[in-house]
Amino acid sequence: MDVNSRELSRRSFLKNLGIGAAGAALAGTMSLVPALGETPEIPEHPWVWHPIDKQKALEYTYKRWFEVGGCGAGAVAGIMELLAEEYGYPYSVIPCRIMGLAAGGYGCQTLCGALAGACLMFGFFCEPAVANELRNQLFAWYRAEPFPTYQPEYEAVTTVAEDITCSASVNKFMKANNLQMGDAARKARCAALTGEVVVKAIELLNIQYGYEEAAPAAEEAPAAELAANEYIGTASTDRGELKVKVTMDGDKIAKIEVLSSSETPGICDPAMNTIPQAIIDAQSTEVDAVTNATQTSNAIMEAVRDALSQIKK
Repeated sequence: MDVNSRELSRRSFLKNLGIGAAGAALAGTMSLVPALGETPEIPEHPWVWHPIDKQKALEYTYKRWFEVGGCGAGAVAGIMELLAEEYGYPYSVIPCRIMGLAAGGYGCQTLCGALAGACLMFGFFCEPAVANELRNQLFAWYRAEPFPTYQPEYEAVTTVAEDITCSASVNKFMKANNLQMGDAARKARCAALTGEVVVKAIELLNIQYGYEEAAPAAEEAPAAELAANEYIGTASTDRGELKVKVTMDGDKIAKIEVLSSSETPGICDPAMNTIPQAIIDAQSTEVDAVTNATQTSNAIMEAVRDALSQIKK
C-alpha cells in the first residue's frame, strides 16, 4: 500500500470512529491507532483511568453534542475523545456514536442519554460492582441537581428533574422556560446538561482512583423526636437498609414515609411511589409488589411490618 493510500485509509478509519477534530488532528503526530495491518493488543478490563480537565470537558462536550447527535454520543465524546487526544490508543478506537441510540431517551424519553453514556464510561474503567456504585451516585446527583448551570449562549431558568428520565427532565425545563423541543435554547440546555453529567462522571472516577478528594459528607441533622403515634421500621436488601416512618391514626395506618434507601434510583421509584399508598388503602402490608421492583416492594412492606410491631398492644 503506498503512502497516499495508507493516509486515506487512516483518515477514513478515524472518520468512521467518530472521534472529534481534536483527536483527528493528532493522527499525524502520535499513534492514535495501531499501524494498519497490525493486530492491536486488547487492554485488560478495566481500562486505565486518567484524570481529565473538567472545564475543558464541559466546553468540549457542549460543542460535540451538536456535532455527534445528542446526549449519549456527546457524553462518550466528552470522555473518550479527550483521553484519545492525550493518550491515543486504546481510547481512540471507541466511537462516540456507539451511544447514538441513547439520544432522546432511546427515542422513548426513558433514561436520560447523558446518564447512559456516562454509565458506559463507568463500565470501561471500573469493575462491575464499582461501576454500579458510581452509577447510583450519579443518578442521585442528577435527581437533585438544577440544570443547566452552564449557560454559554442562552439564559434560562434552571429546573430540578427529581427523576432520571429524559421525559421528566426536559419537559419540566421546557415548561418553566416556555420552550418547545425544537427550540435552540432547549437544545443548548441538553448540550449543557450533557457536559455537566460528564463533569460529574469525571469527578466520580477521579475520586475512585485517588486523583481527587471527595467532598466532606454533610453532617446529619439530629433525628426529630417521634410523636406518640409515629414508628420507625427498617428492612434489609441486597443493597443496604431501607427505613420508613409509619404514622398511625388510632388503629389505622395514616401515613408512610420512606426516610432512606440504598435502592437503585429510577428502578425503585415505582415501588417507592405506589407501595406506601397501597398499604394505606388496604390497611395491610400484604399488597401486590410492583413489577420489576419486587425487592424494593417487599422491603417497604417488611419495614412497615417492623414499625407496626413496635405498637404496644
